[in-house]
Amino acid sequence: MTKRAVIVPIVVLGIAVGLFFIVRDHWTSNESGAGVQRTDDAYVRADQTPLSTRISGTVRRVTVGDYQAVKAGQLLIELDDADYQAMLKEAEAALEGTKAEYAGNQDAKRAADASINAAESGIEQAQAAVAAAQAGISATQANVSQAESEFTRQQALLSNRAATKQQFETAEAAKLSVVAGMQAHQADLAKAEAAVAGAQAALAGAKQQRLVLNSKDAGLLAQIDAKKAAIIVAQVNLSYTKIFAPADGSVGEFRVHPGQLVGAGVQVVNLVQSGIWIQANYRETQLGRVRQGDSADVRIDALPSSSFHGHVLEIAPASGSQFALLPPDNATGNYTKVVQRIPVKIVLDQASEIAPLRPGFSAEVAIHPSSNSTVR
Repeated sequence: MTKRAVIVPIVVLGIAVGLFFIVRDHWTSNESGAGVQRTDDAYVRADQTPLSTRISGTVRRVTVGDYQAVKAGQLLIELDDADYQAMLKEAEAALEGTKAEYAGNQDAKRAADASINAAESGIEQAQAAVAAAQAGISATQANVSQAESEFTRQQALLSNRAATKQQFETAEAAKLSVVAGMQAHQADLAKAEAAVAGAQAALAGAKQQRLVLNSKDAGLLAQIDAKKAAIIVAQVNLSYTKIFAPADGSVGEFRVHPGQLVGAGVQVVNLVQSGIWIQANYRETQLGRVRQGDSADVRIDALPSSSFHGHVLEIAPASGSQFALLPPDNATGNYTKVVQRIPVKIVLDQASEIAPLRPGFSAEVAIHPSSNSTVR
């Protein structure tokens, strides 16, 4: 083997290795600086809203057919609402009953207030009677003392035959009269004091009854609030018997039919909203000069003869792998560098021409970057 035969393969291999490193070092910057950034990893997208039941019930009717266009607020499905109407009426009747009980309690409170006023008046009257009886006793006490003295004197005179029996009997009658008067006043005093005690007991009872009624008032007001809340819950549940379209769009295939018993949380249909956009998944090396607002050309595989124009609305804040259920952890195991893809949201400018588009259509997108600087 000649020396030339050995050197030539080595030189060729060295040149190949050098070209590899040169291309590797300049590939990213050349791709990022391209005047048009293209990708065929793009799809038509739209917001999809799964509509579900909030309560259980029997499907009364389905008002639209599969795949039909609907308007926001349009009735889609109606459940039998007889049970929920009855629950609402029951809650309303319970509220009226509690309100009536509360009104009766107000009447009882007014009666208790009248009893308190009557008891206070009775105490005042009885205390006045006590004062009058005490005044009578005080006034009669002097007469009693005088009559007893006169009786004692006449009794002594009669014993000495210095007074007549008639004079003695007169003194005795006068004594008995004033004593009887004193006893009457004492009886009036006892009666008045008993009346005061009775009126005070009645006042205490009336005040206690008033406190009980006040406590009952608080309980009834709490019940009224609870029953009002129950009415709201019944009204909300009744409203859940009708499922409306939350936005303009088209429905998918209905999963329930009239007469079917469904439970809460059952998905009944998907609503595909009218807003259409393109999600283009670009390699990270292509987005160095792409900015929001850059123009874009879109071709749809299903409509090869049509061309759409739009602009970049948003660039995702992270690569698609970061939004995966199980994001990759490059800090573990053997590492292999893989170019990541970043979702770019593109809205179409021809709003009147996008009706034929359906979410899931494949597309090809070409973005025209407007920025001259590259993010490094």
